[in-house]
Amino acid sequence: MQDFEKKLKEAKELLEKLNDPEITLYDAMEFYKKGMKLLNEASKMIEEAKLEFEKIKV
Repeated sequence: MQDFEKKLKEAKELLEKLNDPEITLYDAMEFYKKGMKLLNEASKMIEEAKLEFEKIKV
């Protein structure tokens, strides 16, 4: 799960960068795309963990 926490931490760092009023539009778009990719990957990890839990539970 360490990768999950790492992805969330990096997404939070990108969000902080997006809040910078001096950010360029290009950088904002790049940070946004990277952040969304990280969050999607983290979401997939959660779904995989749920499936694994269901297998163990039964």
